[in-house]
Amino acid sequence: MPSLMRFLGVLGVIAALGLGAVYSLATFVAPRTREMTVTIPSARLRPPPVAEVQASPPNPQTAGAEAGASGATAR
Repeated sequence: MPSLMRFLGVLGVIAALGLGAVYSLATFVAPRTREMTVTIPSARLRPPPVAEVQASPPNPQTAGAEAGASGATAR
């Protein structure tokens, strides 16, 4: 049991050091603000239309081809 407590203690110290580093960076470091311009090509804003894919006719040798072709459901 002492080795488990020692391990958890070391993990706690490492976590505390990590949290302290994050807090100090958030508190003492100020970001530099600047204006930024990004050019986007017009092809990305309006992509070319996609040609519609035509469905192939049903294969009469497969099961359910008649039902799919006529629109009726088989019971």
